Amino acid sequence: MASRSTPPPRRPVGTVTRGTTNPNRLRRMDRWIAATHGAALRRADDPVAVDLGYGAAPWTAVELLARLREAAPRVRVVGIEIEPARVAGAKPYEREGLSFRHGGFEVPLEGGVRPALIRAANVLRQYDEEQVEAVWERLRARLDPDGLLVEGTCDEIGRRHVWVALGPEGPRTVTFATRLGSLERPSDLAERLPKALIHRNVPGEPVHAFLRDFDRAWAAAAPYASYGARQRWIRTARALAGDWPLADGPVRWRQGELTVRWEALRPSG
Repeated sequence: MASRSTPPPRRPVGTVTRGTTNPNRLRRMDRWIAATHGAALRRADDPVAVDLGYGAAPWTAVELLARLREAAPRVRVVGIEIEPARVAGAKPYEREGLSFRHGGFEVPLEGGVRPALIRAANVLRQYDEEQVEAVWERLRARLDPDGLLVEGTCDEIGRRHVWVALGPEGPRTVTFATRLGSLERPSDLAERLPKALIHRNVPGEPVHAFLRDFDRAWAAAAPYASYGARQRWIRTARALAGDWPLADGPVRWRQGELTVRWEALRPSG
């Protein structure tokens, strides 16, 4: 009888990223998640949040746990990295509610747990646009039925950030978030568009039209700048709401955020 051997472990799905990370880089995304998805995390029997591709240092996973627990005290965070050395380097930071695993887009969790949240920030930047839909589909398939996938891009210190929120059924919204004091015009956020949209910022595409109208509304709201950048942003959002399906309101606008329905920005063709 032939001897049985242990099959080799599956190779994680994906490629190694640059791993660039900084403390507080993802604070805007984290706070939005806690505010908009906190109730779902509280409802979950075993709320698990995944920080997918956390990078060369574990700061973003550590911070995600702290911020989500303000909204959902029972949440657990699992940091997943495709580079084994990064996982080994993160292990000393494990604590109650925080662990690190080797893996990729297959999102390997013990016992086949389906996460209530997958956050993938600055992960798809290096991929081709044609690959995004397949990655989204793979990650969405791993979600809990009430789960959320948040995928986007930000600058190195987290002043400008754009992300897509997806449920198991598909994309829902696109959020633009910024430190208002550093913003000259809303279209400055174009360089942080997620991979699914960044190459679509050209005439004839919905996201290009949206950013054009965003800039025009911002310019028209210039008189409100005397009351501060926040009031100008709120006035801009109110003007945009007349022509674009915004999914949030003044509570989030005051944070330097604006969320629009995915259908309005979906790439053409």
